[in-house]
Amino acid sequence: MAYSQSPKKAGLPREVLKWLQSLELSFFPKNVRRDLSNGYLVAEIFSWYFPRDFHMHSYDNGASLAAKQSNWSQIERFFEKQNISLMKEVIDGTIHCKPGAAELLVQEIYTFLTNRRIQTIQKVEQGFTDKAYQDQLPMVARATASVAIKSNLSLSEVIAEPNIISNQRKVLAIMHRHIEQRKEERTQDPKRFNVKPTLGEQAVRLPPLFAYQSEPNLQMNTSQAAC
Repeated sequence: MAYSQSPKKAGLPREVLKWLQSLELSFFPKNVRRDLSNGYLVAEIFSWYFPRDFHMHSYDNGASLAAKQSNWSQIERFFEKQNISLMKEVIDGTIHCKPGAAELLVQEIYTFLTNRRIQTIQKVEQGFTDKAYQDQLPMVARATASVAIKSNLSLSEVIAEPNIISNQRKVLAIMHRHIEQRKEERTQDPKRFNVKPTLGEQAVRLPPLFAYQSEPNLQMNTSQAAC
């Protein structure tokens, strides 16, 4: 299943919110990123359509990483049984509260369970980063390198996958995105960063047309000098 689009930045599309309200869940997800991360509400949503497969007494509505992993392991086993294809990246992003992941997951669940398509959707940042949020801020308020790492690599993500090399690669990827963002900002506003033009940029260059027109004169002067 392709994930090239996501809900609006402000939250879930209206039709999805109405659908969630109709399910009479034990509590309504006011903060989708936080409230769906442990998988309890996801299991409760599916229990309305597959009551024999979801027994809510076996799910823990806690915030610990152990509760999240236990709940989601049960949900993923059901997905495999029913041949439901949801990208692992989206599930992991939901577990670790990545920007846009939970919204995208609910959208895909809505499409699967209701067989309806959502109209009000837009693109999402690859890897579920906070780039869209950072772009909305003025340059002076944007994250530093250390804040970018903290915002895009959660503690639960490190604990869930304690491999040092893997986490180092994630940190390097975040640093690379941050550096590229800074380069883009310097290009957009060079005066703010006191970016001075290089010698090559300061050098006067003839347009290609003038340079071409001057070639015959240059050749003639060269031939005259040879005589």
